[in-house]
Amino acid sequence: MRPLMLASAAIMACFVSGANAQVELKTYADAEGFINVQVLTCAQLAGTFQEDADLLTTWYSGWYNGLAKKHYINVARAREAEHETIVYCKGHPEVTVIKAIGLVFQEMRAKRGIVLSK
Repeated sequence: MRPLMLASAAIMACFVSGANAQVELKTYADAEGFINVQVLTCAQLAGTFQEDADLLTTWYSGWYNGLAKKHYINVARAREAEHETIVYCKGHPEVTVIKAIGLVFQEMRAKRGIVLSK
């Protein structure tokens, strides 16, 4: 039991120490307060607070759904996509978030046998 508690404490210390390096999402905004979401990188996404990352991934999901003329959300699938995007971004900090999400969506569709009409 004690080793488990020590391991948990060590993991929490890593999260707390890493929080100092995080910045608010508005750091990436221009003088008028707009963020160019098409050039935001995975490294920048990783450098924001969790609630900012959640906001961004929700916005991206809505953007993609708008492009597809869909007006529904599958919450479980959206959370899965957010998780997979974060995993991808950790390994590819130089990639834009929009590209990472596109790749994740493409992989999720392939796994489910979903074919998009052209």
